[in-house]
Amino acid sequence: MVALKGVPALLSPELLYALARMGHGDEIVLADVNFPTSSVCRSGPVEIRADGLRVPQLLEAVLQLLPLDTYVPSPAAVMELEPSDMERGLQTPVWQDYESILSRAGCTKALAKIERFEFYERARKAFAVVATGETALYGNLILKKGVLALDSLS
Repeated sequence: MVALKGVPALLSPELLYALARMGHGDEIVLADVNFPTSSVCRSGPVEIRADGLRVPQLLEAVLQLLPLDTYVPSPAAVMELEPSDMERGLQTPVWQDYESILSRAGCTKALAKIERFEFYERARKAFAVVATGETALYGNLILKKGVLALDSLS
């Protein structure tokens, strides 16, 4: 827990440090419990632990500090369902939670859906991967950092 005014208590010092160091276009992954975080982070991204936290609650806290990129088709992406999961009609209600949270934060663009192995490749190039306690299937989320408006810097 961080003991600072205005900083969500869910954000650890390690996560705050990563968010502060990210630049425009850098990406951060909020990973579910099934995501191979440690394996992906062996090739570069910073591994941050947020065990016990669900992605929706962490997303709300992160979006209080992280501006999203407005110059891309979508600043947020999820892992697309595997064909077998689509065929059996697997539902992903957590995606609606993400869209609702993103919308409240001012994001007007729909979630991008990325094929599984493309998602892993993109995660390997991310600035950081946050391992959460999210148990929802397909609960992984990539966020692309935007720029701060001049009026928010004072």
